[in-house]
Amino acid sequence: MKQGILAGILAYTLWGLLPGYWKAMQSVPPLEILCHRTIWSLLFVLLALAIRKQWAWIRQAWSSPRTLLISLASACLLSLNWFTYIWAVNSGHVLDSSLGYFITPLVNVLLGVLFLRERLRTWQMVAFGLAAMGVLALTVGYGAFPWIALSLAFSFGLYGLLRKVSPLGSLEGLSLETGILSLLAVAYLAYQEGTGNASFGHNGAATTLLLAGSGVVTALPLLLFAYAARQVTLATVGILQYISPTLQFLLGVLVYGESFTPARLLGFAPIWLALVIYSMDGLNEEKRRRAEIRPQLLPGN
Repeated sequence: MKQGILAGILAYTLWGLLPGYWKAMQSVPPLEILCHRTIWSLLFVLLALAIRKQWAWIRQAWSSPRTLLISLASACLLSLNWFTYIWAVNSGHVLDSSLGYFITPLVNVLLGVLFLRERLRTWQMVAFGLAAMGVLALTVGYGAFPWIALSLAFSFGLYGLLRKVSPLGSLEGLSLETGILSLLAVAYLAYQEGTGNASFGHNGAATTLLLAGSGVVTALPLLLFAYAARQVTLATVGILQYISPTLQFLLGVLVYGESFTPARLLGFAPIWLALVIYSMDGLNEEKRRRAEIRPQLLPGN
């Protein structure tokens, strides 16, 4: 259990510090960063699969049109999420990206209701209502819809929904998704190289190494998270997930000097309150389930 918690903390910490990594490549266009992130992630996960000798799934996936279609859709959502995040960070919108990942758990609840026929519990409805108020307050306060945050939340939420119905595991699924995307990524990077606009190998050793390392910083937290998810309870994962957007928020305000105005506070505050309510409700639900299971484990039952 302790190793699982440590792995979860490390995974979400690495995700939370990612803005610093993308900021270090601010001179590289977001689309080029996305392409390198895709290709190097594929190489990393293929290495992990080779070490584990996990290849049997390829034949099964290739012979299943449903699996291929799900992977194609999830690959599109993943690329949209990655591109929006990289662009937002390098365009001075770290706070907006943190907001997106703050509200992602609530978006997951909404998607569960819409697509998986799950029912909202009372406190979940309260939390969702507060989050909607926060989004409305941000829209009114800034006179603009918070599209960055909502794009990140819904693209990642829909991605998670597709991964839930996919028969592939996290590592296998990511390898197929990045494999699909790499076909386009290689073509784009070849075009950039041909036109003399490529950054890899032409924009300093540091930038080249950072582009190559994008696969590690993408796949390593995922592997740590996959390990943690098998070791700890869902309620614990639910609490740990706020490490990432909190670190992003702190980086945006304290390191990159993004303005956290009273208007933003008015929008963030109800969303933070919604997350507290949502988390407490999740913990109570976990305790209730354990209480129901415990009598069934007693001798004679």
